[in-house]
Amino acid sequence: MKNIWLIIYMKKIAFISIFGAIIFGGCTQPSTQQQGFIANPMNLNYRFQSDDPSRREAADPVCEYFKGKYYLFASKAGGYWSSPDLKEWTHIPCKTIETIEAYAPSILVYGDSLYYLASGENPKIFKTANPDIDKWEAVDTKFHYGHTDPAFYLDDDGRVYLYWGCSDREPIVGVEVDPKDGFRALGTPDTLIYHNNDKYGWEVPGANNEEQHRTGWNEAPCMTKHNGKYYLQYAAPGTEYRIYGDGVYVSDKPLGPYTYSEHSPFCFKPGGFIGGAGHGHTFLDKYGNYWHVATMVVSVRHKFERRLGLFPVYFSDDGNMYAHTVWTDYPFMIPDKKTNMEKNCGYSGWNLLSYRKPVEASSELSGFEKKRANDEQIETWWSAKTGNAGEWWQVDLGKVMVINAVHVNFADHDFTNKAGNSYVNYQYIIEGSDDLKKWKKVTDRSKNTKDEPNALIVLDKPEKYRYLRITNSKELAGKFSISDFRVFGNGGGELPKAVTGINVERNSDARRFQLSWDKQEGATGYIVRWGVDKTRLNNAAMVFDNQMEGGYFNRDSQYYFAVDVFNENGVTTGEHIVN
Repeated sequence: MKNIWLIIYMKKIAFISIFGAIIFGGCTQPSTQQQGFIANPMNLNYRFQSDDPSRREAADPVCEYFKGKYYLFASKAGGYWSSPDLKEWTHIPCKTIETIEAYAPSILVYGDSLYYLASGENPKIFKTANPDIDKWEAVDTKFHYGHTDPAFYLDDDGRVYLYWGCSDREPIVGVEVDPKDGFRALGTPDTLIYHNNDKYGWEVPGANNEEQHRTGWNEAPCMTKHNGKYYLQYAAPGTEYRIYGDGVYVSDKPLGPYTYSEHSPFCFKPGGFIGGAGHGHTFLDKYGNYWHVATMVVSVRHKFERRLGLFPVYFSDDGNMYAHTVWTDYPFMIPDKKTNMEKNCGYSGWNLLSYRKPVEASSELSGFEKKRANDEQIETWWSAKTGNAGEWWQVDLGKVMVINAVHVNFADHDFTNKAGNSYVNYQYIIEGSDDLKKWKKVTDRSKNTKDEPNALIVLDKPEKYRYLRITNSKELAGKFSISDFRVFGNGGGELPKAVTGINVERNSDARRFQLSWDKQEGATGYIVRWGVDKTRLNNAAMVFDNQMEGGYFNRDSQYYFAVDVFNENGVTTGEHIVN
């Protein structure tokens, strides 16, 4: 084991305020008076699937802006969604696309139409000029290569390409196609990305990239062009893992040759409330800002039990591609103008107030105890013994605190819903109190008609409470259950002190690192940041212990690390650079 020497580079503390703009983890925060916040997973009416066990799923997303709206497609969604602003989404059921139930859709904006293609051995392409209605037309498809995880790309010279690949052995390939002639392939596919799990640890399968005896899946290409460079993105090592992420290769030509970016994976989220950020699609919003929509992981009832996440993307001045991920399961704001996504990443600066605080509940099932509703793991949940109106769950924040938002994530425990009976409109009331005697309604959703399994409720103005309670208002076919009830705001106390005692060891397998540091009093958790350039520690993972082991590093790259610490009062950014 090799000890890595420590350089004390500098230290700064980020003070979190509920007023005005602040600096938080390198990003300028918006004023919290502004609205338009979201939090991952995206709050969509995820469809229950047609087979057992009963569970929701959406994955392999692709999104484009077309004729004034965003259109979001995903596997097993029974249709697609539209949105005017990336915040509120409307589901559009679809039956005229014959392959709507196939995995891994791709869409292309070409001319005045939107085109659709999914995975399949016998490719079928569909188009429409108005995706707000279910009236798609089949294209006389002349593209005949069987494929999985296709990805269209329209270059700025009008030429169109198609990329695909999803295998633990076969490479990712691409070919130019002619959209005016049924998307006929103009040549034979070029091999673009091979498997390199011996070099790149994040391509190794396993919950922590530990399954060295087999090869992970390289899949889901996506193409983005920026400043004359082509960024070919791909996912690895498997959709059921929190370490599922997206890497990138770069070229001067759409069909290569491509060079691996050492900063990969550029979109990666192994920690926090919900993990996973793979099989994604990068797109431009109507203001010219880049976003990456990707697959996030639950994978409890079924390995394909998945959700969607939305992540801000930017290109650094040295031409590298990055996504902000680590704070995106906290509230963050969708901008309403062109912005510098590297610096103005939209994070609210609201702190998590509810983590592992004392809780009470009307009832609980064994294995689904009340404490599981504020443990910051979407994979665990509290379940009441019934789905009756009146079942409740309550958290004690320990003292009166400023509340800005509540994030309610329902767990659908013991539901038997299937695709034909797919949506659930939870109805509930959230109340707040200082003394458990007098209660005030924070929000009344007792007449809610929307299926919102991951509802972010932003208060009109900050309020102060010590206790928060959610009460079921509707008889449910399953149990009233919550994977996490998350409270955001400001604790009004002291920031944790900067991390000390950082130790980093690189294993004999150079793809793996072990980090540890002194446990900080009053800490909720830590942010481990790293990069191959000490001025750009742009990859990050949130952990709730004072140690981390990761196997997702490049064998031949040199890395730099820093560890931040956070609690309900804010973040102390540790600029202790470890080489």
